[in-house]
Amino acid sequence: MARAAPVAPRTYTLLGADRRPYRSAVPGQFGGHRQARIYGRLDCPSARRAIARGGYVAHRVFFADEPTAVAAGYRPCAICLPAAYAAWKSGRAG
Repeated sequence: MARAAPVAPRTYTLLGADRRPYRSAVPGQFGGHRQARIYGRLDCPSARRAIARGGYVAHRVFFADEPTAVAAGYRPCAICLPAAYAAWKSGRAG
């Protein structure tokens, strides 16, 4: 009986606080748009609509956590993270 070839463990490409990609065995908890520098939940309805239209996928990035996204210079999504967005916006006003 032939043996099956070993399967390589799945890896994910995440963006670090320095905006450089790195490989991770754990998927990211947040997604973002590289050009708009916005991050949000993976189930964000706004991002899902953009992905369905096909214009978002080429610029999609992933982050391990919210502090990493913020450190990389991304702002919270107003749709799926309204409290974080309001805090970000009030910190920039004035």
